[in-house]
Amino acid sequence: QPLHTLRAAEKELLPGFHQFEWQPALKNVSASCNVGIINGLSGWASSVDDSPADTITRRFRYDVALVSALKDLEEDIVEGLRDSGMEDSACTSGFNVMIKECCDGMGDVSEKHGGGPAVPEKAVRFSFTVMSVSIRADDGEGEVTVFTEPKPNSELSCKPLCLTFVDESDHETLTAVLGPIVAERKAMKESRLILPIGGLPRSFRFHFRGTGYDEKMVREMEGLEASGSSYICTLCDSSRAEASQNMVLHSITRDHDENLERYEIWRTTPFSESADELRDRVKGVSAKPFMETQPTLDALHCDIGNATEFYKIFQDEIGEVFQKANPSREERRSWRAALDKQLRKKMKLKPVMRMNGNYARRLMTLEAAEAVCELVPSEERREALRELMRLYLQMKPVWRSTCPARECPDQLCRYSFNSQHFADLLSSTFKYRYNGKITNYLHKTLAHVPEIIERDGSIGAWASEGNESANKLFRRFRKMNARQSKAYELEDV
Repeated sequence: QPLHTLRAAEKELLPGFHQFEWQPALKNVSASCNVGIINGLSGWASSVDDSPADTITRRFRYDVALVSALKDLEEDIVEGLRDSGMEDSACTSGFNVMIKECCDGMGDVSEKHGGGPAVPEKAVRFSFTVMSVSIRADDGEGEVTVFTEPKPNSELSCKPLCLTFVDESDHETLTAVLGPIVAERKAMKESRLILPIGGLPRSFRFHFRGTGYDEKMVREMEGLEASGSSYICTLCDSSRAEASQNMVLHSITRDHDENLERYEIWRTTPFSESADELRDRVKGVSAKPFMETQPTLDALHCDIGNATEFYKIFQDEIGEVFQKANPSREERRSWRAALDKQLRKKMKLKPVMRMNGNYARRLMTLEAAEAVCELVPSEERREALRELMRLYLQMKPVWRSTCPARECPDQLCRYSFNSQHFADLLSSTFKYRYNGKITNYLHKTLAHVPEIIERDGSIGAWASEGNESANKLFRRFRKMNARQSKAYELEDV
């Protein structure tokens, strides 16, 4: 077919093709429905800078993208209504839509060839997933869910909203690019969408939950100190020392509004305290929270963080650190070499530069623990290692599965018990590692999982995997592009 017919067919699949309206109209957002891909910096005055501003970012308008996502689900929604016996005529209002937001930075997306303008070789991708659509029953008796995303962590359900060439650590540029998205999201919270679904105009309210961020991004968005800080947790106020003493008993206290209040205290110092007292009062909130995130645990990075920790424990056990004071660097290196060699021989695991998801999944198995035990001299330590791994494997499905109550009810019931047992092991047998310090994700795994599950029903479903696996697609599109100038690049994706 000639190019223009393909283009026309493509247009229907892009956001910007459906008629809809907002009541009340969105503040500061144009009412036109037919906008496709826009320059992410639209509305910003361009400044003279090292990279041409119009190549930095491309995005969809948030409301248009949401409309498009709902239209994709039109059949599912109508079918859900039919299945739950909601007659078409009755329900035109009262739809609630749960949106999961993900945002992640990617390193090294440099051109392999081609001479576009110079842009930073890093990218940030922001995307969303429609998690569920529910409707209030006529009698006001609770909600009926008419659609639930079956694969919340697939890249197919994860719709890209904004693609940007910036470094996620460059806070100023990042906030400038995401600013319009935050503004649109805020406007949509206070309004409802009128959109024809199944031939009838229906009204939707959106609930946004930013759960697909890794810890680095959460800390950046919520104004917390970086992850090496002594305030170890993005969910509670615990310090690293406290968390290593009391590993299990913590509850979630932080939220976006409180972070904003704390930032105000930090900014105005109403009690004219010293810097240290002030920092202790605001518990490490020392920048303005920029975007609301939902305090949760990111299952993928939790996996990776804990695997890294186990990898270090394995090394220490091979070298029997619990007896030694402080081993030299050479000794440590030799234990690490021994561990890598053993894992390669027994598990066919090649050593990796930075722990990744696949390596973590293979490392956290009983057979890997057995392989390591072959190198551990004392039987008593071997037993402790096996027990540690057994407990971990009991706990893991609870924060990995999409619906723990259905998929692993027994482990869910035993979670608090297991985590207590795990913490006891760490603070007795392995206390050489946990004296006054503990890693961020280990603290969250032990202390916060049951509470999050009670609140949200799942941790795994709200994780950032969909966005992470779509990063792979993004890389492919970047490499295999016929037009190599970067100005076109983001349009094509």
